[in-house]
Amino acid sequence: MNLFEQMHPEWQFALSQCRTDLNAIDTRLKSSETTPPYELIMCAYRQPLSEIKVVIFGQDPYPTPGVAQGLAFSTSEIAHKLPASLRNIYKELESDCGTQPRDSGDLTHWSEQGVFLLNRILTTQPGFSMAHVHVGWQSFTEATAVVLGSQNVIGVFWGNTVKDLQKYFDPELIISSAHPSPLSAYRGFFGSKPFSTANELLIKQGKSLITW
Repeated sequence: MNLFEQMHPEWQFALSQCRTDLNAIDTRLKSSETTPPYELIMCAYRQPLSEIKVVIFGQDPYPTPGVAQGLAFSTSEIAHKLPASLRNIYKELESDCGTQPRDSGDLTHWSEQGVFLLNRILTTQPGFSMAHVHVGWQSFTEATAVVLGSQNVIGVFWGNTVKDLQKYFDPELIISSAHPSPLSAYRGFFGSKPFSTANELLIKQGKSLITW
């Protein structure tokens, strides 16, 4: 299946106006190796739009082959070492919610509860970060943000590369801080309490909490 057809039908309907642009991206990517692998690029979009309660925006996939799985910040089970950003996410999670230390980087259990894990750029070249910055993903993920904002989804924005998408969200549903990478985590990510804050907002919306 091509990239558009890999999405849940609800997303196909919501982003129907993006089909031509996505097909153009598809054509460019089929001639090169990507991470995540082709069949996982649209993994986040397999989640029904109607079930999404929280979106967490990332930058671009982990460049190490075999690590990225199509969900922002998440890693495949075969990844034996947690990426530095994810280690910091877990540190904040432990501090914020009192969770136990974790060894697995697979965040599928978040996705299954209605957390949309979306990178601003959905692919990169193996071994190189931001290699696909000019492929055209930004327009597509911006259109995604417009849809999510219109659905009163809670938006979690980590880092400057995704803050331009905040304008599509209700200001009362925005959680924003520095990026969890080692270069910036101590500049406002640690102590930001994004997980408990998201659950507090879900309570106000009358929705079920996320078991982070």
